[in-house]
Amino acid sequence: MPYANVDGTKIYYESAGEGPALVLVHGSGGNHAIWWQQVPYFSQRYQTITVDLRGFGNSDAVEGGPDARDFTRDVLGVLDDLKIGKAALLGQSIGALACLRLAVAHPQRVAGVVLAHSAGNMDHAELRAATMADRAEAEKLSVVDRLMSKTFQVQEPELTWLFHKLGTFNHANQGSVRNLGDKGPTPDEVKKSGVKVAFVAGENDRVISIKTLRKAHELLPGSTLIEVPQGPHSLYWENPPVFNCVVDQFLRGLF
Repeated sequence: MPYANVDGTKIYYESAGEGPALVLVHGSGGNHAIWWQQVPYFSQRYQTITVDLRGFGNSDAVEGGPDARDFTRDVLGVLDDLKIGKAALLGQSIGALACLRLAVAHPQRVAGVVLAHSAGNMDHAELRAATMADRAEAEKLSVVDRLMSKTFQVQEPELTWLFHKLGTFNHANQGSVRNLGDKGPTPDEVKKSGVKVAFVAGENDRVISIKTLRKAHELLPGSTLIEVPQGPHSLYWENPPVFNCVVDQFLRGLF
């Protein structure tokens, strides 16, 4: 089993396919296995790398819960272990923050970033206020209702069960991750990095609203906003053909 050693912490990863490198970084309820509907698709054209952030999946547990500030080093450590000079990054939900921070800190290593259902905690007062308001509304719902549409839960009970069970393989969850609400890069810092950014926004996302992601897009001239009608927070899971297609369109523009 491949591991990157990041300052003494073992970070698990897998790699499939050949071509330009693409790293998939999971959200709070996931691990490398959540991308089972993406890896077969993207590995036909890209070296597709899945990562378990510390505290998740097969990576080392962290006493007291992992620190979100370390997630960027986890992804960079995997790139170093694989000797990959430059990669595109796709971050789902909390995984997006690690990807955006890496792009700003090491722009020479990042071809582009897809922020799926996240603004990457960009440090802008109006944007952060909107994100916090969205989160307050989301917390009124059960975790599964935030992440998945009711329609999907009714029509696909087996996949809903699997979604939940994959999260039980993690040591951590969103509540145990420290410094998760830390400010990310400012819009100006992202612009100066020169890294191309795409936002994937779902019309029915209950965690971060499409209105908030439109604001994030406005703050980053030159960024790409992909709006998915009726899209939920876990679009990659509920409707992988649409998710894979829109992400691939952005990647083809990069490479």
